[in-house]
Amino acid sequence: MSSFSINSFDSTTTPNAFEQTTEELLTRLRSTPEKGLFSLIQELEANGEAGLTVLMKLLQERCGDRSSSAAAFSPGQEPDLVAGAIYQVLFRAESPTCADFLQTYFPTGVVPLRSQSNIDYHPLQILLAKQEFQAADQLTLQKLCELAGESAMQRKWIYFTEVKQFPAIDLQTIDALWRVHSQGQFGFSVQRELWLSVGKNWDKLWTKIGWKDGINWTRYPQGFTWDLTAPKGHLPLSNQLRGVRVMASLMAHPAWNPG
Repeated sequence: MSSFSINSFDSTTTPNAFEQTTEELLTRLRSTPEKGLFSLIQELEANGEAGLTVLMKLLQERCGDRSSSAAAFSPGQEPDLVAGAIYQVLFRAESPTCADFLQTYFPTGVVPLRSQSNIDYHPLQILLAKQEFQAADQLTLQKLCELAGESAMQRKWIYFTEVKQFPAIDLQTIDALWRVHSQGQFGFSVQRELWLSVGKNWDKLWTKIGWKDGINWTRYPQGFTWDLTAPKGHLPLSNQLRGVRVMASLMAHPAWNPG
């Protein structure tokens, strides 16, 4: 690794030596700035079971006694992007140990799937953990339709007037899922931050997030980028392609102004 290496030990090392080296790695990881942790997480993943063991310990440590019910956050609190990155590594690992660990401590991920409308966000969490962003985007629209009610579910899109009735807790859950599983790259609140940064100028925002190139709108779906190489704020698209009003209603929702 760039600052340290786990190549000197593996899961066949004597238990005492393995535990000691694991603790040394955890100590160094604790002092690493968040930005540098993402690449280190990838390197630990590449070291097989030994690296995965370190990541399991780090994830449980970051979430503390909240692990059994996911890493809870309150409105205005930043979700743990590092926890999301670790979870994804463990989720995709072909390891029975990792699978058992996640099922025991994080059965629905690291974001609490809270809903005032009794909506199940676990399928969305799974798609985002798998980095299946196009399918997750489609499911996000479906969940927004569920929030809007039966008529929206039948028409499969939402009116801008319906957005203001969405419970803040549900929008915060959807947003946190997107942010946590994209290293902070995607999400409604990310789009809102960019919108504010360009003075609420829609044309500037469309270009900045890759929805428009000059005078031409990006063609769906082939013109969009369905991975983390996309511009910041590129996803979710959800219903925004139907016009600015839905997007404006989402950006103005009180979910983003806790307090």
